[in-house]
Amino acid sequence: MTATLIENLQRKLSTRRQGQRRRSFADITHLDAPLLAGLLITVSIGSLMLYSAVSQDITMIDKQILRLALAFSVMIMFAQIHPRHYRRWTPALYAVSVTLLIIVALSGVIGKGAQRWLSLGFIRFQPAEILKLSVPMTLAWYFDEHPLPPSLRSVAIACAILFVPVLLVAKEPDLGTAILVASSGASILWLAGVNWRLIFGTLTLMLASLPILWHFMHGYQRMRVLTFLNPERDPLGSGYHIIQSKIAIGSGGLVGKGWLLGTQSHLHFLPEHATDFIFAVLGEEFGFIGVLGLLAVYFFVILRCLYISMQAQTTYTRLLAGALSLTFFIAIFINMGMVTGILPVVGLPLPLISYGGTSMVTLMASFGILMSIHTHRQLITT
Repeated sequence: MTATLIENLQRKLSTRRQGQRRRSFADITHLDAPLLAGLLITVSIGSLMLYSAVSQDITMIDKQILRLALAFSVMIMFAQIHPRHYRRWTPALYAVSVTLLIIVALSGVIGKGAQRWLSLGFIRFQPAEILKLSVPMTLAWYFDEHPLPPSLRSVAIACAILFVPVLLVAKEPDLGTAILVASSGASILWLAGVNWRLIFGTLTLMLASLPILWHFMHGYQRMRVLTFLNPERDPLGSGYHIIQSKIAIGSGGLVGKGWLLGTQSHLHFLPEHATDFIFAVLGEEFGFIGVLGLLAVYFFVILRCLYISMQAQTTYTRLLAGALSLTFFIAIFINMGMVTGILPVVGLPLPLISYGGTSMVTLMASFGILMSIHTHRQLITT
């Protein structure tokens, strides 16, 4: 009799907990509140910096707000889809993205010396952006079908899956996107538990092949590497961007010159100040304190994404969430590295801060997938 009463009580408590969970914000909206808050703070900082960078041009701000609205709408839509559907759609998405890259190579729209876009008449988009999602999804799907840690054969097949689209993107040429796509694939391999000896062997092979890679690089890409090693060799030409960027960041000092008071961007000394080099604008106007503030917000978002990956319940979702989190971190690191001169310039925007459309939508779609992974977890009760 007592045992029956205890069981009934436990059942009622479990039902009450489940009812409370159904009424939570995450279960109603399938959005992760901490991650959403971090994203809103980051894009708010980005909007303030963009307003200054474009010299208070309301037209550009309106365009960016429309892009942000579209990007957040995509994030909300992706968050509603259950991860099992992403897993089922993965092979088709990979096939479509690679096919689009082949079409770009054959008949893509050429702009600024690169053949990266497809035109549908009313809109022009960059298919390479889709790879930031399809490649990590495909590798996570592949390793979900095979035992971990992966065998040498599994790693070889995964590398083939990765390198085909990476080479197509690099040929456009779009070195920045190619690096991010390769990084997302490398993150999956690392998270899948690839043997460290194989990783170090691959890195050694890559270093040994640098002379060959140099031979196949475009002229402007070689110039970027040479400029990285010695920007002062051509201060008014190839080294101009990075020299002016360093001047802007250094002139900000501890607390900066103040919002809207930066001279490097407003007097047009700093090129690409609304896109790739917007971090230099922040450094000049808000100084070291402002940079630390932005890094703190980024750090919070990355930690939340990694937490979501650790809470994922399947191999597919764990690998995918981990790869998307690390790719976001790598994009931040590369942009800040090139703006401060510790990495070559590769043409990558600062995530959630720089002016842009396609990359913003793709990035918010990845956050939507992360939220879907977290909010569609099965509640395990005892």
